[in-house]
Amino acid sequence: MTKLKGGLIQMGLKASTDSTPEAIRQAMLDAHLPLIEEAGRQGVQVLCFQEVFTQPYFCPSQSEKWYAAAERIPDGPTVTLMQELAARHSMVIVVPIYEEDITGVYYNTAAVIDADGRYLGKYRKTHIPQVAGFWEKYFFKPGASGWPVFDTAYCRLGVYICYDRHFPEGWRALALNGAEYIVNPSATVAGVSEYLWKLEQPAAAAANGVFIGAINRVGREAPWDIGEFYGQSYFVNPRGEIEAEASRDQDELLVHEMDLALLKEIRNKWQFFRDRRPETYGPLADVGR
Repeated sequence: MTKLKGGLIQMGLKASTDSTPEAIRQAMLDAHLPLIEEAGRQGVQVLCFQEVFTQPYFCPSQSEKWYAAAERIPDGPTVTLMQELAARHSMVIVVPIYEEDITGVYYNTAAVIDADGRYLGKYRKTHIPQVAGFWEKYFFKPGASGWPVFDTAYCRLGVYICYDRHFPEGWRALALNGAEYIVNPSATVAGVSEYLWKLEQPAAAAANGVFIGAINRVGREAPWDIGEFYGQSYFVNPRGEIEAEASRDQDELLVHEMDLALLKEIRNKWQFFRDRRPETYGPLADVGR
């Protein structure tokens, strides 16, 4: 199969942050369901949502309230529901949620469900920021997933989450492990980040000869209001060209067909993997330890 139809859903928050995490989860799932059904009607083969898509981006706070938003994977309510929807629509679904491993140990995670509804595994966000407005280490333990690539019904799929995108090593590891398409669910606000949004992922796609689907949420989230989540989810090809892009401020399902044959064409022309010199890079991993 050389053609892959991808779908990305970006969305604003649908409930007050004064509500319980359980109520917010239900409101967000209810808002996503029509777009998931539309993705099925349009024949989307791989669908992905934004980072921690069932909740607000609660990391400007440092409140224990949000620990109640965490779910087990794969046995929690959201992944169970998405397994049913994946099987109904013969669609691979990437499900970025707040994961409870055991009580007191929580991760920023994306579960991957195959087109027949089978749970294939998960990726836990590796790089966790801790700066003003983004107190993620209060909520998330750093993952150590080993750069998994999932053999889905339609493609070899990798996942990288939000802040991870600033670190080129993970993109390279996923590509070397065989990823053809990598999704990056995010929650990022206007400022320095917005310029980088359309710089880093096209550069990563070109450097590694892969397609990337980048997803961001939209709107402002009270009471924290750390800035505007600026949407602009997009698909970028192995040349580093953005092929399709969503709006800045609207709930939206972005659907786009990717030609996976372009991977072979670009890699054969540029030969970055042939010409890399890993035997010379060892000291890079030791600097700053």
